[in-house]
Parts: sequence; C-alpha cells; structure tokens
Amino acid sequence: MPATTARSAPTTAEAVRTAVARTGSVAVVTGSTAVVTGSAAVATGSAVLATDGAAPVTAVLHHLHSDGDLLVVVPDDCAAVALTWQRGAAGLHAVLELTDHSPLRLRNPVRSLIWLSGTAHAVAEPRRLAADIAATLPHPALLDVGHRAELLRLRLTSVVAADTTGAESVEVADVLAAAPDPFAAVESAWLQHLEQDHGDLVHRIARHIPVNDRRGRIRPLGLDRYGLRLRLESGRGDHDVRIPFPEPADDVESLSRALRRLVGCPFANGLRARH
Repeated sequence: MPATTARSAPTTAEAVRTAVARTGSVAVVTGSTAVVTGSAAVATGSAVLATDGAAPVTAVLHHLHSDGDLLVVVPDDCAAVALTWQRGAAGLHAVLELTDHSPLRLRNPVRSLIWLSGTAHAVAEPRRLAADIAATLPHPALLDVGHRAELLRLRLTSVVAADTTGAESVEVADVLAAAPDPFAAVESAWLQHLEQDHGDLVHRIARHIPVNDRRGRIRPLGLDRYGLRLRLESGRGDHDVRIPFPEPADDVESLSRALRRLVGCPFANGLRARH
C-alpha cells in the first residue's frame, strides 16, 4: 500500500477512507453506483458482508458514520439480520470486504481490496438512523430500510488493505482520523476523460516512467491529490506505476495545472473532465 511517510502518495489510512467513500457513494456520472464507458456500465466497487453462521451477502450500501461505526444496508431476509438480533449486545463477528474497481474496462479492474472487521449489531431505530445518513449520503437504498432492507452497525476492530504492492494492517483510529481524497467523487469522470479524449496526453505523462518499464498498453488507473496512477497491460502481466504531481492539488484548477505540468505543455484549455 502507499507509504505513510511519503507525501507523494496518500497514507494507507487515507487510501482506505477514500475507497470506503467511493465504493459506498452514488457515482457522479450516472446517479447510480456505476459509471458509463461506451454503451455499458462499469461498476466502481462492491461490498460483501461475511458473518459467523451466515452466508456472505452483498451490502447494498455502507457508510462510515460520524460516531466511528460502519453502517451497512443489507436485504432484510438475510440470515445475518436475524443472527444480530439473537446475539444482542454481544454482537456478531463480521467482516465487510470492499473491492475497489477501476471505472474503466481494464483487463484486471480490481485496484484494491479492503477488509473491515468488527462486531455487527442490530439497530433499534433503523429508519431514524437511515434519515441521519441520508443527510450526508442521499442514497436510494436508504428508502428501503425498514421495508425490504435492514441497517446493521459494524463496530470496527481492525482494518487491512491490499493492492498490487502488498497488504497492510491499519489502525482503526488512523482510518477514522483520515480524510477521503478531495477528488474521490469526480475521479471516475476524470479517468474516463483522459482515456477517451486525451490518450495522447496519457502517453506523454508515461514518459516519466523509465523506458525499459514502459511496455504494453498504458491506461489511467487512479487519480488523487498527490498524483496519477497508470496501469501498464502487457503480455508479461499488469504493472502499476504512480506518477506524483510536483505538489499536491487542492481543487479542480490546481489538479488541472498539475496534470498539465506532467504533460509538459501548459495548454490553455486544461484537462477538465466533462460531467
């Protein structure tokens, strides 16, 4: 995972917080949990809840609440719901596995995996809590809470994150203290814009990669305030490379400037993605 001491990349806690926000939110491009590439939708992430004594179930929605608990919406007829009520205050051991996908159609779309472990608990007033969540995350799945869906509370005890560089355990307190990347909500649109409209610029940015490592098809993989990640797809396998910005970007204008500086051409129109 990203080194926690180098500010040319997010800390692992920041990367986790960003992935949690991105896979749990509504995508900007289509107003759903998918973005459109060409004529088909590409999922930006998925979440599966595994609990003791119950089959894994796809989580419809997850949200890191201000009290530090992870709130998860699941179908109301899944076994996990009944088991949490049976266990009461003791809770039920559970793991929420998040899979962060690229919004582009890459050969291997998975960018990272995150395992959030803890104890799952039933929620006494789910509709009230759903309304509280909707104030900051207006997701249509919250309308089903109390009808076809149920809300569970996951009290976190451990977090593990993994990507192509390896796996790392992260302190829960560090994850809660971290802020998601400011561009998490628009990252998909920017990556699509680079892929579809600025392929030549992606290749110019790739000149920052040593020539011997610059093999195969070069695709935009990730974007954050610290830099751009590229995926190199070749016959020898896939290889990810981070190209850091000269300095962190704080808003859309500075992000556009940072990308232009990587290209080496301060063209007037910039790289602002169309929404």
